[in-house]
Amino acid sequence: MSMMNSSRPQLLPTSITGEASPSPLQFAFAKKTGAHTHRGERTSLSGQAALSTLNQQLQISQASHKPRAIYIHIPFCRVRCSFCNFFQYASKPQMMDEYFQCLEKELLAKAAYPWTQAKAFDAIYVGGGTPTDLNPQQLFKLGQLINHYFPLTANCEITLEGRLNRFSDEKFEAALAGGFSRFSFGVQSFNSKVRRAAKRLDERDYILERLQQLTATNKATIAIDLIYGLPHQTPENWQQDLQDVISSGVDGVDLYQLLTFGGSALQRNIDAGRLAQPLSTSEKALMYQQGHQFFQQQGLRQLSYCHWTNGPKEQSRYNSLAKQGAEILPVGAGAGGNINGYGLMQHRDIGQWQSESDNPWRFQHLSLPTENAELSAAITSSCDKGVIEPAALGQQLFEHCQPLFKAWQNNGLVKLYQDKVKLSLAGQFWSVNMANALNRYLQLYLGH
Repeated sequence: MSMMNSSRPQLLPTSITGEASPSPLQFAFAKKTGAHTHRGERTSLSGQAALSTLNQQLQISQASHKPRAIYIHIPFCRVRCSFCNFFQYASKPQMMDEYFQCLEKELLAKAAYPWTQAKAFDAIYVGGGTPTDLNPQQLFKLGQLINHYFPLTANCEITLEGRLNRFSDEKFEAALAGGFSRFSFGVQSFNSKVRRAAKRLDERDYILERLQQLTATNKATIAIDLIYGLPHQTPENWQQDLQDVISSGVDGVDLYQLLTFGGSALQRNIDAGRLAQPLSTSEKALMYQQGHQFFQQQGLRQLSYCHWTNGPKEQSRYNSLAKQGAEILPVGAGAGGNINGYGLMQHRDIGQWQSESDNPWRFQHLSLPTENAELSAAITSSCDKGVIEPAALGQQLFEHCQPLFKAWQNNGLVKLYQDKVKLSLAGQFWSVNMANALNRYLQLYLGH
């Protein structure tokens, strides 16, 4: 690392500091940036060189200091939501049965590596897609495979993602018996009109009642997602959504901003004039503020800029570990992860994935470790949680970042303390921009 203090400009660009504005919540940055946009292309390997390198890493039986998790992908949905650009396959029983058989084979093969057995896993996340579309027998077996073949910490969080539609008591009990301890449901909105426009199944009354039933069992952690900025949302029905979260009794809730994609039905309808233009970022910022303030008033504890919990059960451990740069073992078509810092994304196409069933690693490229990966992960995690401390950056870097921190404070994005930088509500809304900006600052002005 080289410190270029003498050449560091006194006037930092607004793309890094944000704009001075009477309302930094709404206008600090021109637009939201995506995660990791500060990163350039990573050097990668392909073909036999990639497989050989990965297999060398998998034979290492000495674990790193990093926490670790497993991500298992189930790429099936019965209905494509209007805002989704990631729909892959309809939930057809025969196709899902064939997929599950290959998935089981892959799980067993990956459990056998020395790397896998070298250290216990802290969290498991079964995502999609709609994993709750698996049948009860498959849910039970998947949980059993995880618990029997992988080393897990005593309090390992095992999450099943999905939707409430057709998530029967039989499925719930089968998943519990298999060892699942946390369920994350994509509610997106309780409002029936908003749900219908988003192609979500079921009406508000059923969703609310079903959540109340599941939480009343007290058998597992129940969390949900809401999206703000959907068509037909208003401050009034958004407020009712927030109140419904409290009425449902769920243990945790995420508030996500609607992002529109070119391939989504929502964007096509907007382009064709069948739907009004979506809310602007500044309008969605006010919805975020509405949710933030309401949950604060209700006494919920904030775990990250977008996640709240009403008690000690909810930890949202997988999401937290992923942002901390944890090692993640990927399983299934379309699953991504990293082994000892080597990143990979498995083939999304099921046909291609299944055709290589004798090889548990079915990917195109293997990204090589980057020099500052741990620092970048520490920055992402700090901004996600809303507090940047010297321990995250190192004392020297923390001190050298003071010009940026002071500019952020002047623009209403943070509050400076002697031993930390705390993001304001506006800073939390722009937390991804903040993380990217801090990484960019280190690259440009500190030669790091």
